[in-house]
Amino acid sequence: MAGNLPEVTDTNFQAEVIENETAVLVDFWAPWCGPCRIIAPHLEELAGEREDLRIVKLNVDDNPQTAAKYNVMSIPTLLLFKNGQLAHQIIGALPKNRLVQEIEPALAA
Repeated sequence: MAGNLPEVTDTNFQAEVIENETAVLVDFWAPWCGPCRIIAPHLEELAGEREDLRIVKLNVDDNPQTAAKYNVMSIPTLLLFKNGQLAHQIIGALPKNRLVQEIEPALAA
């Protein structure tokens, strides 16, 4: 159901996201979430276009610890991590061009 994006879990979040040298955009989602399904193809396109950004998904139903740690209260929530730190947060489904506008400044910083 997660499409072509790699999944991360409570168990491997530290290694896959925090310790990753590349900037990582984490999509907090759930299979029952309509807006999550709407945004998924945009994220997959973006992942294929950008070498400076890794995009992964975290199912909030299966991984509640990480979602709670980052205060994810609604989904989809996208968290951008850069150098192991939370650099930007996007809540809700946005069109691809708006996603790019949101993450570009944080990636460039």
